[in-house]
Amino acid sequence: MVPAVNAPHLLEPVIPELYSPNRIFTWNELQSMAFDGILLPLYGKSYASPGVAVTQRLRARAAALTVPERIRTKVVAGRLTAAWIYGCANPPDHLSLLVDVKHRISSLRGTTACSLHEVRLGQMDIVSLGGILVSSPLRTAADIALHVEADRALPALKRLLDREELGIRLRLLTLAVEAAPRVPHKKRALATLAQLAPVEPG
Repeated sequence: MVPAVNAPHLLEPVIPELYSPNRIFTWNELQSMAFDGILLPLYGKSYASPGVAVTQRLRARAAALTVPERIRTKVVAGRLTAAWIYGCANPPDHLSLLVDVKHRISSLRGTTACSLHEVRLGQMDIVSLGGILVSSPLRTAADIALHVEADRALPALKRLLDREELGIRLRLLTLAVEAAPRVPHKKRALATLAQLAPVEPG
């Protein structure tokens, strides 16, 4: 089966709650409406109406619109970017994008405001949200444990674990990190996860 990450097309959803520069509004007009409190900044050049629930799909769409169309089907939003999409981290300064080893990362260089990471991705590691591929909650948490410094990783991991609808359990996450191929920082990642274990009553 061909992994979804190789899919040539992603459905480009129309989300009426999301405002971004188009034939109706310019970015300057959107900025003016945000200044007047009519719209709220969401991410990049995307805005939302006050009172609208900011969902995973809305954040994912805002992230997708900052990724050039020519590479949008070849990258996966991951790490703290995916955690933000799931509502478990602050908006990223730069999008963290995963590139499957099947794609040549050199052909994607020069993408502004993005960090590219060449990784191996399985069929179960990705989901489609808002017109962009996103690492699954479990893959997101494992990547954060393995590749993000503990002081930044811990708050995001706590939120990911607390969101029952994401289906992540600490034991499962620990097993996923232990099963990762030989990568640097695995010992540090396991130490980070150990800090999330509930304290046994003395």
